[in-house]
Amino acid sequence: MTVNDIIKLMPSALNTVATADMKSSIQFDITNPMYLLIDHGKCSAHEGVLDTADVVLTMADEDLKALLKGELNGAMAFMSGKLKLKGDMMLAQRIPTLFDASKIA
Repeated sequence: MTVNDIIKLMPSALNTVATADMKSSIQFDITNPMYLLIDHGKCSAHEGVLDTADVVLTMADEDLKALLKGELNGAMAFMSGKLKLKGDMMLAQRIPTLFDASKIA
């Protein structure tokens, strides 16, 4: 399973309670860029680049795959330089609570 396959599964792993009052976008700057749109408890995955993303995560495909599956700690990835962030850092920190990693593993 590629990192893009995992991102496509993320809408089905959404924590609808945690995202009930959210309207946000998350851009994944990877080999084949993708983004997520979260809108009041609903989520959709899209291929390509969103010009106005709330947060942009830039990292190698395998590292992002490990991060999304809960195998790589986000803070450690950031501090070690594996993860680069642009935009809303607080949103980036909340990503693990917005999705159930067991549903995308």
